[in-house]
Amino acid sequence: MVELTHSGTWRGLVQRVLVAWLLVLGLALPATAQLSGFQQALAEAASSDPALAAFYGNRGYEPIWTTGADADRRGAFFAALAAAPAHGLPAARYSAEALAARFSSLHTERDRARLEAAMSATLLTYARDVQVGVVTNPAALEDGLVRKPKRQDRLAILDGFAGADPDAFLRSLPPQVPEYAQLMRAKFDIEAALARGGWGPKVPAQGKLEPGATGPAVIALRDRLIALGYLGRSASASYDLPLQQAVQMFQLDNGLTADGVAGETTMREVNRDPEERLRAIVVAMERLRWMYGTERGARHVWVNLPDFSAKIIDDGKVTFQTVTVVGQNLKDTRSPEFSDFMEHMVVNPSWNVPRSITVKEYLPMLQSDPNAVSYLQLIDVSGRVVDRSGLDFTQFDANTFPFDMKQAPSNSNALGLVKFMFPNPHNIYLHDTPSKSLFSRETRTFSHGCIRLQQPFDFAYTLLAAQSSDPQGLFARYLRTGQESILPLERSVPVHLVYFTAWPNAKGRTEFRRDIYGRDQAIYQALQNAGVALPSWQS
Repeated sequence: MVELTHSGTWRGLVQRVLVAWLLVLGLALPATAQLSGFQQALAEAASSDPALAAFYGNRGYEPIWTTGADADRRGAFFAALAAAPAHGLPAARYSAEALAARFSSLHTERDRARLEAAMSATLLTYARDVQVGVVTNPAALEDGLVRKPKRQDRLAILDGFAGADPDAFLRSLPPQVPEYAQLMRAKFDIEAALARGGWGPKVPAQGKLEPGATGPAVIALRDRLIALGYLGRSASASYDLPLQQAVQMFQLDNGLTADGVAGETTMREVNRDPEERLRAIVVAMERLRWMYGTERGARHVWVNLPDFSAKIIDDGKVTFQTVTVVGQNLKDTRSPEFSDFMEHMVVNPSWNVPRSITVKEYLPMLQSDPNAVSYLQLIDVSGRVVDRSGLDFTQFDANTFPFDMKQAPSNSNALGLVKFMFPNPHNIYLHDTPSKSLFSRETRTFSHGCIRLQQPFDFAYTLLAAQSSDPQGLFARYLRTGQESILPLERSVPVHLVYFTAWPNAKGRTEFRRDIYGRDQAIYQALQNAGVALPSWQS
């Protein structure tokens, strides 16, 4: 073994190893193929991160942060980090104050190189968080969170920042959709209200309040709605018409039946703490970041699960809307969140019963009564209908039951008379239903995961209007056959199954919905674990 005792020998060896390593990777070297002390230290500091190593290697280990000419770039970045809490980001993760302090305590070129690499590493962390989300694997929180945030090209982020106006580049990172900016504004407004003491006392619980009522509870309700921005200032102690109209507006914004009566559910929503609304907004902003790179489409279908609605949107305007029924709040039936493309509709569909429903729900019924669910056919492995008479269903269990089950097309088919297909591994689609009464419920979590539409025919007509001058006639021709048939869409339509409990409306207010599956709670906990913190206020 050769003993190296001279520091210069060490530097020469390290330099030769670095040069050889850079040549293997095909990265650029300084013109002299000699690394200065700063360059060598920067190569070492960046070597553990492939993106940093490639970025600095490609530019000959020239800095972008640590010279006098980089002041504007530094200022823009530190300003962005200071604004991180406005995005609901974990500001402590970026150690902005510590980074800034290091600029005033540089003693050697090695110190400067390490700070240079640290600044670029922090940029990559911030860019990822603000662009594609803090939670990198939503599915780890809950199976239904199947939306996968897009992976960034980290080298492209560094190259883009180095070659652009820094302020413009940093402004381009968050979601460039109007709803994101509106949610940021709503977050600011609630934080300002909290700084002023919040929305005032809650309305005392004493049953429902309705037009004609008087007393302290009515005054408390009026004051609360004034603080929330639904009513102008007044001193009336009676439940008059302006108060009734304010209650109706509030109910519409919160997904409640707009009857103008402040019942138990309305009171619960009126009395929500501003901090709770703030958490919903922060989670909504994170969900929008998860959708980075997902094109909504000039025409698209937007299904907001906790809003129980499906909308067809053309060029930013809602051209059709219908209410929905979504999956039950059970582990195996909650409707998932993802995006795909609708390709066709099936008119007069058969219902091929999912295996899970067959063995969990119908097999026990058949074991008790072989004639149960007689409207469902048994299908063997060859695809033939099996006569159920003479079968002893008690000999089967969930693992050994050898049949599929199917319901033929009919008005009573579980899928109704039409289903809208966007083939996906989750076997989720939109469809009609014979169970019309469920649409009158305020909370509509009743399906096995698919989305039921209250007005499926009108939904179909709106989709077909893009390819036919007589969409109703086209649909009717398929329907009249009574036979299962595919009606293709000439152009596929993006479908987005989303879950927003906070969402800005066209009037500039933020609408809120209940967290029907508890997903917001899980996401906010993950954000907290990552370091996201809401400002604190003294009461």
